[in-house]
Amino acid sequence: MGGLREERGAPLRILTVGPTGAGARLDRWLTDRLPALSRARLQALIESGHVRVDGKTPKAARRLQAGETVEIEIPPPAPEELVPEPSALQILYEDEHVLVLDKPAGLVVHPGAGHARGTLAAALLAHAPEIAGVGGPRRPGIVHRLDKDTSGLLVAAKTKAAYDSLVAQLGSRAVTRRYLAIVHGRVRAESGVVDRPIGRHPHDRVKMAVRSAGQGKRAVTRYRVLERFAHFTLLEAALETGRTHQIRVHMASLGHPVAGDDVYGGRRRPPLPAPLDGLALHAAALAFIHPVTGRPVELTSPLPARMERLLAHLR
Repeated sequence: MGGLREERGAPLRILTVGPTGAGARLDRWLTDRLPALSRARLQALIESGHVRVDGKTPKAARRLQAGETVEIEIPPPAPEELVPEPSALQILYEDEHVLVLDKPAGLVVHPGAGHARGTLAAALLAHAPEIAGVGGPRRPGIVHRLDKDTSGLLVAAKTKAAYDSLVAQLGSRAVTRRYLAIVHGRVRAESGVVDRPIGRHPHDRVKMAVRSAGQGKRAVTRYRVLERFAHFTLLEAALETGRTHQIRVHMASLGHPVAGDDVYGGRRRPPLPAPLDGLALHAAALAFIHPVTGRPVELTSPLPARMERLLAHLR
């Protein structure tokens, strides 16, 4: 059956696979030993990288071997009903249908494992209570997202009709999203297109990766060089699709990971010449068709101080 203990100060359980557990699926084996957690909850924890087998992040269907150590972090589940949390928002455009804000780096967009409070979604709900029920219960009004350490423009819907229109525009690629990024290395081509599928990493469920055809969803990123430095390049990237971590994964696949990216950046990279609080990735321009008026809405956001500071050192 295996031993069980909980480390003090951390929601971490450590179990050992006994002889009778050999050959069992990881998710089913955990369900038998942690009856307080549903199998769906355990699968979600495995998917989000909160379970490790001998130090590696596995898949739910992994077959266990006797003597292996299984570690599982059990963060408190995010509440189903989002609680409004008043917080300052930098809103660039707002009417009774939509709003566009400039998200700072370090702010999580919606609740998830380890981020139940202090999210952009909770601040939006406090600012505009009418968005409750628009979209998902824990991401009200959120049409698309930005990574925690990415800054820039994000549009939210305040009505169901606006939400449906914006989601449809994203699906038909009618929404324009332009990013500025500082990446490692000197990008040789003046411009290029990365058209490579992206899916969950086969060995690290926290990460995304470029996958072979049929194992990921199509992802297309267009880029052009704006300025080159000795060991870095400033470029503009435009999304044709909106996969998780798309720009970060695509640029890393070219050997030019985004500066400040500890997940996809690798270890053998020259140090940054200046501290960088977050990723050197900023959603600088956003354009869409207003869901009600039918008029184009186009907004831009200046480069944040953390990237300006890095560029100043590079120059």
